[in-house]
Amino acid sequence: MTDTTVSLQSLPAGFVVAPQLPEIFRPVVIRRGLVGLLRGHPTVAIGGALLLTLVLIAVFAPYLGTVDPTALAPAKRTRAPSANFWFGSDVLGRDIYSRVLFGARVSLTVGLSVAIFASAAGLAIGIVSGFIRWADGILMRFMDGLMSIPPILLAIALMALTRGSVGNVVLAITIAEIPRVSRLVRSVVLSLREQPYVDAAVACGTRTPMIILRHILPNTVAPMLVQATYICASAMITEAILSFIGAGTPPTIPSWGNIMAEGRALWQVKPYIVFFPAAFLSVTVLAVNLLGDGLRDALDPRMAKSL
Repeated sequence: MTDTTVSLQSLPAGFVVAPQLPEIFRPVVIRRGLVGLLRGHPTVAIGGALLLTLVLIAVFAPYLGTVDPTALAPAKRTRAPSANFWFGSDVLGRDIYSRVLFGARVSLTVGLSVAIFASAAGLAIGIVSGFIRWADGILMRFMDGLMSIPPILLAIALMALTRGSVGNVVLAITIAEIPRVSRLVRSVVLSLREQPYVDAAVACGTRTPMIILRHILPNTVAPMLVQATYICASAMITEAILSFIGAGTPPTIPSWGNIMAEGRALWQVKPYIVFFPAAFLSVTVLAVNLLGDGLRDALDPRMAKSL
């Protein structure tokens, strides 16, 4: 018999039913799925929406009122933003609006490619280094040597050995970003290999590759995914820096760094040449960082805002 079924007539003399107390804590609402993730973490929704918009702009750039981004028109050079040139024209008469939209393809391709390749390579190195003790000293000393060189200087040195192209830019930045991922994964694996379920798997005679695949790898995906978003943002900034100083993509390929480099000499009189690509780069990096912050809060139980 519950309190709700107890009547006053059935109570002994001298006893009364206690009044119902008000709710102090809000009821726990468990949100699952993509909708619950977006509601519980608005930064994921904002960052994902911005990033998706930029990806769609890059994919459908030829259908958004653009022209050939490499077409020269010396008679129309350095035109201010107008109905004919929405973002103005550069010193060679090229449409900045078209170059900025097509340049999004280069930056997003470099950022996503570096994030994927650096995460895959860093994951393999970090797992082997963290779980296999004899390999730790060899691999981590090599990673320490790479980390002793600033990433931008290492990328410039690697680009100096090759010709300018998008593929070489991706390769140079990937090599510079691998140590960061491998260090993170190694630190996670070092704590995971001491867990009781790993000791139980070893006691049962499970082989090392199966322990890594079943117990170690799934627990490293969440922190590595968050780190990949920051690498993506860092790679886009590094690509813009390389292109700005002339060590990245060739001038024939429109990229945000190239556009800003071509307009830096006219910054005081024609600031729009630098402003629009810089604004797109800033918004893209902001979107990726917001997405990374939201994923960190969503995937890390210690960052939960409510229980």
